Amino acid sequence: MARGRSRRSGEYGEFWPGYVDVLSTLLLVVTFLMSIFMVSQFYATQEASGKDTALQRLNRQISELTNLLSLEKGKSRSSADELAALQSTLADLKTEHQKLSGFALTGDEKAKAAEGRIQSLSADLEAQKNISNEALAKVDLLNQQMLALRRQLAALNDALEASETKDKDSQDRIKDLGARLNAALARQVQELQRYRSDFFGRLRELLKDRKDIRVVGDRFVFESEVLFPSGQATLTPEGLGAMDQLAMAIVDLAKTIPPELQWALQVDGHTDIRPIASSQFPSNWELSTARAVAVVKYLISRGVPAQNLVAAGHGEFQPLESGVDEVSLRKNRRIELKLTNK
Repeated sequence: MARGRSRRSGEYGEFWPGYVDVLSTLLLVVTFLMSIFMVSQFYATQEASGKDTALQRLNRQISELTNLLSLEKGKSRSSADELAALQSTLADLKTEHQKLSGFALTGDEKAKAAEGRIQSLSADLEAQKNISNEALAKVDLLNQQMLALRRQLAALNDALEASETKDKDSQDRIKDLGARLNAALARQVQELQRYRSDFFGRLRELLKDRKDIRVVGDRFVFESEVLFPSGQATLTPEGLGAMDQLAMAIVDLAKTIPPELQWALQVDGHTDIRPIASSQFPSNWELSTARAVAVVKYLISRGVPAQNLVAAGHGEFQPLESGVDEVSLRKNRRIELKLTNK
């Protein structure tokens, strides 16, 4: 048994070195092949990358050549158009030259001169045509504007004539109304003058014994001392009696005046130049106005229509006398009654 194991281990010992050598050789071969494959892949990759770059470069060149070709085609067409235009011009020149050759003028210099002259005249004619066309367009525009202005002027003339006619009619109506109004006012003034005369005649008859009551122009004048105490606006008993007589005359007059005749009895208060300064009357304005109002209120209480009475105060600014003596001052202190139209 020991010999058997010894023999088998010897066999294995002889086989193992050879097996290792084979494996080592095979590994080297595989490594070599892998190296070759990797190198070939590297070169193949480089070559493919180079081909891509070259392909892109070729594409760019093709694009540039395409653009150049398009430009050349455009230039070729332009050149062809220019050539056709030049050929047409040359044909026209030849035709003109042939025409000029048939004239009596001889010689190349005369033909060239005539040809140049014709070209100059043609250019001038074309320029004149352009100018004429522009001028005609401007003339047409001006004609249209002129027509529009004439229409506006005609409309304005019509409106002005209508306005003048209307204004003339209005002026005629105004003149007629003014004449009628003036005539009516004149009639009223005349009628009122008659009633004023009757009224003043009645007052004179009632107050004929009173020397302190007088007529000044178209006004009936009462001295203030007849009606009021000095510096006051309350009627005295004597003043009340005078106002009673005045009220009766006015009431009788109102009964006779027609309703269409607008009349008013104006009551004006006046003072002298001596100033007054009290708590009730700070100045002569207040005193003169208060006295006129007191007369009006009393006349209303005695039956005179209020709508026919007017009260006004004038202070010391409308004196009857310019002196400063007592007689002049007494005359300036007064109540005036005036029958007038409204």
